[in-house]
Amino acid sequence: MSSAAASDVLLQKRLALPIFASDALSSVAYATQEILLVLTVGGTAYLYLAPWVAAAVVVLMATVVASYRQLVRAYPTGGGDYEVATKNIGAPAGVIVASALLVDYVMTVAVSVSSGVDNIISAAPSISPHRVELAVIFVALLAAVNLRGVREAGLAFAAPTYLFATGVFIMIGTGLFRTIAGDAPVAESANYHIETQPGYGSLGFLALMFFTLRAFSSGCTALTGVEAIANGVPAFRPPKARNAQLTLVAMGTIAVSMFAGLTVLALISKVHITDPTHDSCHFTNVADCADQPQRTVIAQVASAVFGGPHSVGFFYVQATTAMILVLAANTAFNGFPLLGSILARDRNLPAQLNNRGDRLAYSNGIVMLAVVAGALIWIYQANVSRLIQLYIIGVFTSFTLGQTGMVRHWNRTIRSERDSGERARIRRSRAINAFGASLSGAVLIIVIVTKFTKGAYLVLIAMPILYAVMRGISKHYSRVARELATEDTGLMLPSRNHVVVLVSKVHKPALRALAFAKATRPDTLTALTVNIDDEATRALQAEWERHDLPVPLTVLESPYREVTRPLIEYIRKVRADRPRDLVSVFIPEYVVGHWWEHLLHNQQALRLKTRLLFQPGVMVTSVPWQLSSTAGLEQRPIRPDGPNVPPNPLVPPAVDAPVKSG
Repeated sequence: MSSAAASDVLLQKRLALPIFASDALSSVAYATQEILLVLTVGGTAYLYLAPWVAAAVVVLMATVVASYRQLVRAYPTGGGDYEVATKNIGAPAGVIVASALLVDYVMTVAVSVSSGVDNIISAAPSISPHRVELAVIFVALLAAVNLRGVREAGLAFAAPTYLFATGVFIMIGTGLFRTIAGDAPVAESANYHIETQPGYGSLGFLALMFFTLRAFSSGCTALTGVEAIANGVPAFRPPKARNAQLTLVAMGTIAVSMFAGLTVLALISKVHITDPTHDSCHFTNVADCADQPQRTVIAQVASAVFGGPHSVGFFYVQATTAMILVLAANTAFNGFPLLGSILARDRNLPAQLNNRGDRLAYSNGIVMLAVVAGALIWIYQANVSRLIQLYIIGVFTSFTLGQTGMVRHWNRTIRSERDSGERARIRRSRAINAFGASLSGAVLIIVIVTKFTKGAYLVLIAMPILYAVMRGISKHYSRVARELATEDTGLMLPSRNHVVVLVSKVHKPALRALAFAKATRPDTLTALTVNIDDEATRALQAEWERHDLPVPLTVLESPYREVTRPLIEYIRKVRADRPRDLVSVFIPEYVVGHWWEHLLHNQQALRLKTRLLFQPGVMVTSVPWQLSSTAGLEQRPIRPDGPNVPPNPLVPPAVDAPVKSG
């Protein structure tokens, strides 16, 4: 697609919702489960805390959505928390946010895909041994679809997102109706007893509070992906900010409703689930849950509501849940490349991340995300319980700094605003962002404390490393810009131009290089060869004299049979004797048409060019000679002297001036 077609791939709200909100919507499939997994460490006695923990998560989600509405209105150009933190707190804060978001996007892919595979295994337990391979294949497929372009990705992901939401709402409605009618659904694990881990039998007040906060921090996975809409505002159709705000509200409403409904049904149906990573993990009188895959919470609820694991409703919910969880990684496949392009534009990441592919997608960012996420899945064996511990810290780091930046933005804006109505609106927005910053900051502390020993320390190591790398890249680009900048727009011509033509044989490429070198009207022209074989060098000198070429041939001795070093030393000597002179090196090389032919020829020319590029005051010119294997190219003489006269390769068109030999 041409660059002029960029406006054609802008998204309507109905396509933007599945693209940017699939992560937030799908997180309800495992957020409730993560709360229950923590609470059941102490057996079933602490499940009474689940409604309170879920209510706290709902309040937090509503606050974050309201806060991001203000951010989207104030900064509709995209960049989200990164742009807000950079402009209102400073570049270092922006880079911290960026490092947090990059880590979070990678974790989104790893966790979502692994959770989707879990739900597939819930419906087909026999494929459990192939969990990792299946997850990696899904990551590769997601990358391939996104490389096809934004519009294609939206069309591919729209149906599964809406089918999933519809299925969950039907399940919630059916389950609540049955409960009201006196036929409450009962989960397959309702009668299972969960053994209490040692030390969790009776917790004191402080221990119970910490335990509850740990469950809350796990439930906060429901908030992942909320920031994606703020980062992707430029992808919306005009009016961009308004459409992004409406999509954000729709996403928040749907996600909160599904999360609350699923949690209520899980408690009504008495779903019991344990963490397979714990040594004491097993249900009484049931096979070891670490060896026999447990059905996920949403799978158990669907089975209870629709009448068993073989019902149509169960398979529908499981199929759509698996699809949305796998496709939820698409939020990261859109957010990561967009953020990467903004960071590259600001010179915090390599400039290649700001390049669009031929389908107007940021291809380099998509490939990078797929590789890193696939590696994480392989390392952690697609285990959601282990991967989830690395999650969320990046999200709430960006939440906290972004909302703090918004408070400073409103403080600065209100000082210059004179309209009373607008000032009141700014105060309201500031209050929302201040509450959001305080709440997300508190949650960040809770998440770090409760998840640190579970693996979160790895994220706290990765983020500073990313920060240091990005700051280093920024300093490099700044240093290069300073070196390349000039206040003097005049051109300083060299005193003299010394041309050196590298020769190994007397053949057509060498003669063409000599002719082209002569056409530049140099002050001196030298043919240069390196003696690495006495017999071959004598044969070259004899051939040179036989052709009576009007250019002197200089032979450099190389007792250790090196080619590059003697040439570099010769050119350095020319430069040292005449520092203001220019040395132009012409390298003849022939071009082959097939990739395998490159393996059959010496790549000395490439090595020479690489070394010469590092020499100051030296220009390198490649003179190609296309062989017949290069399709469609004809070998033509440089200039015919007449209809039956062979061309003289040393007399190019309109060049009759004498040349000094050097």
